[in-house]
Amino acid sequence: MRTYHCFWLLFWAGQPHQSFLTPLSKRTSGFPEKEKVLILSGNSRRDLHRSKRSWMWNQFFLLEEYTGTDYQYVGKLHSDQDKGDGSLKYILSGDGAGDLFIINENTGDIQATKRLDREEKPVYILRAQAINRRTGRPVEPESEFIIKIHDINDNEPMFTKDVYNASIPEMSDVGTFVVQVTATDADDPTYGNSAKVVYSILQGQPYFSVESETGIIKTALLNMDRENREQYQVVIQAKDMGGQMGGLSGTTTVNITLTDVNDNPPRFPQSTYQFRAPESTPPDSPVGRIKANDADVGENAEIEYSITEGDGYDMFGITTDKDTQEGIITVKKALDFENKNLYILKVEATNTHVDPRFLYLGPFKDSATVRIQVEDVDEPPVFSRPAYIMEVKEDVPINSVIGTVTAQDPDAAKNPVKYSVDRHTDMDRVFNINSGNGSIFTSKPLDRETLLWHNITVIAAEINNPKQSSRVPVFIKVLDVNDNAPEFAMFYETFVCENAKAEQLIQTLSAVDKDDSYSGHQFSFSLAPEAAGSSNFTLQDNRDNTAGIFTRKTRYNRHEMSTYFLPVVISDNDYPIQSSTETVTIRVCACDHRGKLLSCNAEALIHPTGLSTGALIAILLCIIILLVTVVLFAALRRQRKKEPLIISKEDIRDNIVSYNDEGGGEEDTQAFDIGTLRNPEAIDDNKLRRDIVPETLFMPRRTAAARDNTDVRDFINQRLKENDTDPTAPPYDSLATYAYEGNGSVAESLSSLESVTTDGDQDYDYLSDWGPRFKKLADMYGAMDSDKDS
Repeated sequence: MRTYHCFWLLFWAGQPHQSFLTPLSKRTSGFPEKEKVLILSGNSRRDLHRSKRSWMWNQFFLLEEYTGTDYQYVGKLHSDQDKGDGSLKYILSGDGAGDLFIINENTGDIQATKRLDREEKPVYILRAQAINRRTGRPVEPESEFIIKIHDINDNEPMFTKDVYNASIPEMSDVGTFVVQVTATDADDPTYGNSAKVVYSILQGQPYFSVESETGIIKTALLNMDRENREQYQVVIQAKDMGGQMGGLSGTTTVNITLTDVNDNPPRFPQSTYQFRAPESTPPDSPVGRIKANDADVGENAEIEYSITEGDGYDMFGITTDKDTQEGIITVKKALDFENKNLYILKVEATNTHVDPRFLYLGPFKDSATVRIQVEDVDEPPVFSRPAYIMEVKEDVPINSVIGTVTAQDPDAAKNPVKYSVDRHTDMDRVFNINSGNGSIFTSKPLDRETLLWHNITVIAAEINNPKQSSRVPVFIKVLDVNDNAPEFAMFYETFVCENAKAEQLIQTLSAVDKDDSYSGHQFSFSLAPEAAGSSNFTLQDNRDNTAGIFTRKTRYNRHEMSTYFLPVVISDNDYPIQSSTETVTIRVCACDHRGKLLSCNAEALIHPTGLSTGALIAILLCIIILLVTVVLFAALRRQRKKEPLIISKEDIRDNIVSYNDEGGGEEDTQAFDIGTLRNPEAIDDNKLRRDIVPETLFMPRRTAAARDNTDVRDFINQRLKENDTDPTAPPYDSLATYAYEGNGSVAESLSSLESVTTDGDQDYDYLSDWGPRFKKLADMYGAMDSDKDS
């Protein structure tokens, strides 16, 4: 009891309000305590005398999670003004008043109606007051008090995550940090050990351990190997009450993965590999694949393959397939079964990412032997050279051999070979080849000046198997021989002034030669023998492949001789010597005293090989004037064109209107006059053209009537002539109809249609005289006459 009164005394020392405590002997279940009474003071502002100090009480304590059947008793309010006669009424207000907490208004007893949970609300603040029941006025000032909820251990520790995931490298040292787990307890950490959590490991030993206070998980076993086991599942428990008996606990799962390190070297599953490769395998083609196994993963399992030694070191290569980590053996050079049919290689596999910490485990590489057997295949013939270059002079006779190509079968059978020229490369068939020995010869004359190089292709094929063939280019160069005479570099036509002086240079000549000269061309110039003595001009060879023409006399007269033709002989110095005679045209012209050309007898030689500028301008002006005249004439003709009366939609020249109408025959006389077609003498004198406006009214011409029994050809010719000379004929093409049936026959018409037009009776007796073919007709019409008589 001494401790209990001291506890209240401490609260009294720290509270400003006066309150009094009356302990009772009543207990509540779950926690023993004395009955608590809150004494309301009776002092007022008007009472100036000092009142007796009593014990002060302004807070109550309740246990949470009350499980009794009755309401939980909290405490009692009491005023010193209460005489016990029921004149006072106690009122409670604040947190949960009237719902969670109720008060007996007569006695002041406070009770809790529901179970309280400290984790939901640990403190309730309420206000108490006593009022006069009759007047409703307070007899005491309102006092505030607190109800605190005492905690019990009703919450287990909860981890922040249901599942933790962590990873560490394999082969880690003992005590390596893995992950830290954390659990929280909702109970009051300031009251007892309800919220004191301790960690322990339930599953995962002996591989891992956990620190009891911090929840840090560490490795507990040395050299854990991922290749043996990669995944671990650890169960961690968090228990309150400091881990003591009766404490609540919670668990979580930690999934721990061992990550890979390069602690395993590559290893070939077998020591020797064998492959086969046909000798026709092209370079860079794969022969086979090998693979070294590595227990590691990712970049730690990456392998680099190489050929370290062997007799096929230069013939084969190896690369790494990054996706499958396989070594691909490829051909580097062409294989030849006849030369070598077996290669032995030593292949090495090495890790590209080596961890120095694990070098003590041994070298991270392995080697294996690869045997490659070359298989024989039927190969095409092989030429002795990849290309041939031949030379031939252009003057060689036809069928001259210029060179030989050689090819042979590389197989052991040594099948015979035949040769041919690919005619797509020799369309003119200038060359041919001996199919047996491969000698190439000419079949047509050659000309270096026409074509210097001939590029042909020779085909070599096995006789027993023509599909096995190969090709080789042959380049034939045509060598030059001196077979072309030199000639002037251009056409020379010059002039000499009438007042020229003797020994005056009037023209410099040069020459060219189509032939090729290795030491350079050397030309000599001279006058032709027939002109050497009687010429009015002289020729001087300059010894530099040029020559000059000089005058021999002082004056020339263009009226006596207007043009001179000077023959010049040009020779080369090659073997055999070739020469040609060229002619220089020299015109005599009038010049001024300074030698400037004024005029010549035939034409001004401003441009010796063409027209002068003035002549070209004059011709151009004439053409322009002619074009302007033609355009103006066409425009005038268009203005004078007759304007049609018929609009474009009805113009008979532009539209064809189809009337699918059949006439009524000869009885239909309203449509047209059929007699006009039968009688050429019938003509409408007043018919004029209706599609144009007549400018001059031409009197219609009366055409002469055709004679009786006239020939149809004469009739047509006559009508054609009349239309050609008709001034009223249209200016465009039109259709003229010349229908003529003649003047009729002697028997006249046999039609019965005209018989209805006569009023008199017809006599058909003459039909009987026409023979048996008309007997039926005579009987029919004879019967009609007899009917009329009856």
